[in-house]
Amino acid sequence: MAMKFVALLTIVLLFVLVQETKVTNGAVNCNPLQLSPCANAITSSTTPSAICCSKLKEQRPCLCKYMKDPRLQKMISSPNAKKVATTCGSPFPRC
Repeated sequence: MAMKFVALLTIVLLFVLVQETKVTNGAVNCNPLQLSPCANAITSSTTPSAICCSKLKEQRPCLCKYMKDPRLQKMISSPNAKKVATTCGSPFPRC
């Protein structure tokens, strides 16, 4: 029950932040809400879905920007987020 609450809270947080964080980075539309399919894998250590991996690879150029945002930093730089990225074959860039 608590994990579902954390996942829901994460998605709501991402939705709120997306209003302020939308930035175009080349051809990529940096939008942290696009990472919401990864919320369950990040919060519960479950295997990431194919959609999560696809979105993570798409948003990879934006991860350094997200990690600099104090509102997103804790979740993006968490050990589980890095584990999800590695599992998806898209390790975090060095920022």
